[in-house]
Amino acid sequence: MSLTLISPAFADGDKIPFKYAREGENLFPPVKWTGRPENTKSFVLIVEDPDAPRGIFRHCGIFNIPADWDGLPESIDTRPGSGPRFARNDFGDARYDGPQPPKGHGTHHYHFRLAALAVPHLPVPASAGVEYLWKEATKHALADAELTGTFETH
Repeated sequence: MSLTLISPAFADGDKIPFKYAREGENLFPPVKWTGRPENTKSFVLIVEDPDAPRGIFRHCGIFNIPADWDGLPESIDTRPGSGPRFARNDFGDARYDGPQPPKGHGTHHYHFRLAALAVPHLPVPASAGVEYLWKEATKHALADAELTGTFETH
């Protein structure tokens, strides 16, 4: 069985609901996965927009997700307590910031990318960005999965 990523909030290729957009409630959408490879020690999940005017814009990076988890709940980035760590997104925040394409720029595609890792923790500095996080994660990836949502600002 291969690693699969879904969201109860939107289907692959469908529009991301407004409440998960930066101009909405800016909530992290819930995600779930199946098909965890044997020997998985942790997961990493990033959200990126390749349609941004200046190239790939990274909205979120979550890492050191425990291997026995099978998803992330809505608003995981605002829940108190220990848990996964967050890399700095391209807005400069160590949390999720939802879709916010420039007005009139058309539909953007937001790629939620999950990787199962062979290591329990990534030694990523607190100041590191999502791009750095993903480069480090891919060095240890056993499998990956992707879910794409769309959004357009009117």
